[in-house]
Amino acid sequence: MKTFIRKYRVALLIATFVLPLFAMAQQPKIANFRAYDKSGINVFETSKSDTAKFDGLKVRWGAGFTQQYQSLTHENTAVNNSGTGSAGVNRLYPIAPGFMTAQANLFMDVQLADGIKLNLTSYLSSRHHNETWVKGGYIQFDKVPFKGQFWDNLMKIATIKIGHFEVNYGDAHFRRSDGGQALYNPFMEGNIADAYATEIGGEVYLQKNGFFGMIAATNGMIKGHIDSVFATVQDDNTNRSPSLYLKGGVDKSLGDIARVRVTGSFYHNSSAAGSGLTLYGGDRTGSNYQNVIEKGVPGALPASTAVAFSGRLNPGFSKKVDAFMLNGFLKIKGLELFGTYETASGRTKTETANRKMTQLAGDAVYRVGKAENVFFGLRYNTVKAALAGATQDVTVNRFAVAGGWFITKNVMMKAEYVTQQYKDFAVTDYRNGGKFKGLVIEAVVGF
Repeated sequence: MKTFIRKYRVALLIATFVLPLFAMAQQPKIANFRAYDKSGINVFETSKSDTAKFDGLKVRWGAGFTQQYQSLTHENTAVNNSGTGSAGVNRLYPIAPGFMTAQANLFMDVQLADGIKLNLTSYLSSRHHNETWVKGGYIQFDKVPFKGQFWDNLMKIATIKIGHFEVNYGDAHFRRSDGGQALYNPFMEGNIADAYATEIGGEVYLQKNGFFGMIAATNGMIKGHIDSVFATVQDDNTNRSPSLYLKGGVDKSLGDIARVRVTGSFYHNSSAAGSGLTLYGGDRTGSNYQNVIEKGVPGALPASTAVAFSGRLNPGFSKKVDAFMLNGFLKIKGLELFGTYETASGRTKTETANRKMTQLAGDAVYRVGKAENVFFGLRYNTVKAALAGATQDVTVNRFAVAGGWFITKNVMMKAEYVTQQYKDFAVTDYRNGGKFKGLVIEAVVGF
């Protein structure tokens, strides 16, 4: 065996490394597919017009990589924010300029049959976990293998998605960074209150002439649970309820001049089980602002339980939630405007009354040139929320200026200057008077 390996080692190296790379370069076309490169920008739900002739099972591999340099500073005015021991319980974690750990995603898309595809996405490296995680996998039907005119007519406008997938609540999740896949996002982060989760269930779409509607049901959590639910003094309801959500809207092009999209989404769960609802805490990759406004002391890791999600605000609706998001998107030549209005209410299983959160966000991006390879953007985002145990509503505001350059359709460089403020937090909360600001630079590859 050793003799064989020595004799054919060059051929083995080619078969092991070169041929797979060649195969990835000769990627097969997958129907109803959102590209992982520049051409995937401003793609929302997959359309019914994106078809590919089926001539056998095809597998497409893709990936997303990011490398970041962060130079942010932060401060707070909470009591006990200096010193050691109890005198420094609200001291912020010391941060300095430096490179963040690179993040990487791996994508596998499979054309199983005519109009039937499968997707599997894995997080190879992320801020939240240093081990490989499977984000989710689902099967999507744009055709069904049933004969008959009824099925042919239905599937001309219908799409069915089943599995463990990214919940299609709102449009903001289509523009956020997702681990190593940061190429769609002209900025560094998504919304402060990040309505993003992967859940187990099914979505059914109907779309025609730019109008669409969707109805869906999931388990409401990022993983499956068969655990029994325990009652609390405040809540004796031990039912496990599914999450039900709806979405509808219009997406129209006005010739070659403009594109207009308006959507509304509603998400509801009346009683969660297991580890609780994760609509605002379902991201398993982490924030792209590292360790800002987190408690910590020199030589120790940040003490905050939400350390992977620095810069975000989770309202903590883990027992029940009702959420509504309205999005608008307008593109006129190189100018893009994207807005979000969101309101949500809910509580934990140790509370008796619902709390409320409201979020507003607006982006303005201008892409320069015929190929739109250079872009500049402004973003403002504000969240006002009633947090568990707080005596008054708190507010978090973010303003960001960004710019970037697509060196090729697969390679992008971008930079952002951001400032964020925390208002009306209790003086005993480490976020009291919190603020951070500075520069983040990111290199992105997607294919």
